[in-house]
Amino acid sequence: MRKLKSKHTETKKQKRNQVIIGVILIFVMFGSVFGVIVGSFGKNSSLKKISYNSYEFVKQNNFWVLNLGDFEFAFRYNPNEVEKIDSKLEYLNHYYDKPLYISSENNEATSEIALNLDQITLRIQPACLEEEGCEENLPVKTCENNFIIITKSNESKITQNESCVFIQGAEENLTKLSDEFLFKIMGIRE
Repeated sequence: MRKLKSKHTETKKQKRNQVIIGVILIFVMFGSVFGVIVGSFGKNSSLKKISYNSYEFVKQNNFWVLNLGDFEFAFRYNPNEVEKIDSKLEYLNHYYDKPLYISSENNEATSEIALNLDQITLRIQPACLEEEGCEENLPVKTCENNFIIITKSNESKITQNESCVFIQGAEENLTKLSDEFLFKIMGIRE
């Protein structure tokens, strides 16, 4: 048989259990908050950052991110990882709110430029510089248009003729050369 308990004893036991559960919940909540705070310190301190010519690049998801004014740019390489190419190029404002045409032999280099300039230009569109060998549906553009031509070459160089920019280099270096082009037009490199 069960032992009979008074109503007072039963109420006292319920209150004690509620206090114990409350203390445990408070401990768990404070422990969670403490864990989040400590964890966030660890994440911030492990971020890779570099400073180059007073520009700060932060490594995020395998990209080097640069906040420049209202824009956020992402690069596969930081300025210390790419070869400095001597060239004179128009600055970023030359591309602002205008269509940009690209002809490329390298998808990764194209995506690097498109990722960053898409927020600046009116639109980005594939095109051909000459009718010869051009796909039917691609427009043929000239150096009067903002046009970037990315081609494989034995020599690494970036040149500008009117509004055409020619990015040339070995297949494995075309993305680095595209980043160098972006660093130059943004004024990060001279």
